[in-house]
Amino acid sequence: MNTATQQIDQSADVFMIAGKAYRSRLLIGTGKYKDNEETRRAVEASGAEIVTVAIRRTNIGQNQNEPNLLEVLPLSKYTILPNTAGCYTAEDAVRTCRLARELLDGRQLVKLEVLGDQKTLYPNVTETLKAAETLVKDGFEVMVYTTDDPLIAKRLEELGCAAVMPLGAPLGSGLGIRNPYNIFTIVENARVPILVDAGVGTASDAAIAMELGCDGVLMNSGIAHAKNPVLMASAMKKAIEAGREAFLAGRMPKKRYASASSPIEGLFF
Repeated sequence: MNTATQQIDQSADVFMIAGKAYRSRLLIGTGKYKDNEETRRAVEASGAEIVTVAIRRTNIGQNQNEPNLLEVLPLSKYTILPNTAGCYTAEDAVRTCRLARELLDGRQLVKLEVLGDQKTLYPNVTETLKAAETLVKDGFEVMVYTTDDPLIAKRLEELGCAAVMPLGAPLGSGLGIRNPYNIFTIVENARVPILVDAGVGTASDAAIAMELGCDGVLMNSGIAHAKNPVLMASAMKKAIEAGREAFLAGRMPKKRYASASSPIEGLFF
């Protein structure tokens, strides 16, 4: 296969969320930046097409006297993914999603997260399952943040979630992919997109997630808390692309012992 053909194949490598195709497999958050201008520059550098917004913390029209995030990230250019950050019960999460639907003219795609406590920010699986079931029945396309438990991930898929997003490590920790074997198990048994959400701290973490076969990575702190967020956004974009290509290429088998890079047969001396 020549280089031109490979480039054509790569450009056609899209993934589907709720019936829509996306080329960028990097989804990023919009919180924790110093202002809307830095947010805009980081999003542009990342190449992301889907940006997630914490409805409880970000103004997208509900507060008339505050800067509106949609002025720098317009709906005509980006898919705005409202999330339920700060919700600790299924009831609060469902209410927040319904508010987002009103603010975004009936858009149904949401990111569901229901947290257990303020210290660990670990998912409350019981409340997450309850909220997911309610939202799916209400017509929402749910991208759901959860633990890296393969059984829970499968159950959320069975409930009708549009994508399942297991954590790589706790939210905002930057610890990277702590349990790659669980992530791989979730990926190999899934029929919906699987995206790592939470724990990514640097570009190599994002690449590992993609090499495991994930469809994408969602992150915020890893970019926003970098010393240079815009430069880190660019690095994450490249890492996602490299990890995806490595996955598609198929890595060499791991071996216990060395193997000569050139055959020994036919040596002249």
